[in-house]
Amino acid sequence: MANNSSSVVGQPFRMINEEVFLVQVLIAVFLFINIVLLTTFFMKEVFYTTMRYIFFATTLMSDCLILVLTDILLLQVYFSSKMQTGPCCFLIILSILYTLVTPFTLTAMSLERYVAICMPLRHAELCSPRSTLNCILIIHCLSSLPCIITFAIVFASAPLSFYQQNVLCSLQVFTFHMWQNELRAAINQFYFINMCITIIYCYVQIMKVAKTASGEDKKSVWKGIKTVALHAFQLLLCLIQLWCPFIENAVFKINKKVFVIIRYFNYIVFYLASRCLSPLVYGLRDESFYLALKHYALLGFRGKRCFH
Repeated sequence: MANNSSSVVGQPFRMINEEVFLVQVLIAVFLFINIVLLTTFFMKEVFYTTMRYIFFATTLMSDCLILVLTDILLLQVYFSSKMQTGPCCFLIILSILYTLVTPFTLTAMSLERYVAICMPLRHAELCSPRSTLNCILIIHCLSSLPCIITFAIVFASAPLSFYQQNVLCSLQVFTFHMWQNELRAAINQFYFINMCITIIYCYVQIMKVAKTASGEDKKSVWKGIKTVALHAFQLLLCLIQLWCPFIENAVFKINKKVFVIIRYFNYIVFYLASRCLSPLVYGLRDESFYLALKHYALLGFRGKRCFH
């Protein structure tokens, strides 16, 4: 009887450890790929002075940070390792901020393709390195707005003793009122409706150019259409990802065991899977970047001087 009991009790821990191990392997693989891509990005001047490649690097860095942050949060939930509310607050702020940075950057990348294909004579003027840095600043300002609103409410509602508590770190810890969820949902919906409208507009305008283009121009335009379509798919995954906390929040109040399972599923499908597309879109589909990546991967980063 004792043996049967120990096997039943031991099985969930064995399953959890296997699940956590799988996540660590996936994260290690994605981080390695992203770091290789980022290293390639900094190896050639044309990459870190061109808008679309700078945006690409921004998504890679944002994805790396999100993977590390969410992995920390996932691990402490699985192992029931509590932390003080203060450090938890910092992690959640960064998590909310960089969850939004990626979809905003994807939208900006679609706009860059629209300008390159539909307004080629103004591309150099509108997509200069200075304009790129201004866009990245605007992206971070827009992404920080939900953080500011969320934690302004927390700071106004929570007593000082709240920040000294040990908690399982998640967004639910900072939800004091039901309308906070509705407010966050409204902000996210507003953002994503505008992002979707922007990407659809870019897609339609590029399609119009494709119908009149010929030869090499037509090939380039259709490649731009496929790129925008991939950005739209990434944006859809990001939209679902932003809804995950609201689903998790509802389940958390009903059953904590089911909450852990759903959070694990959401993390694998909507966090990890969605972030493997950026390397595909530019790391493999962009010919210039792929050649540079192939060169440095095969010959090593010592061959930098001979590749110009």
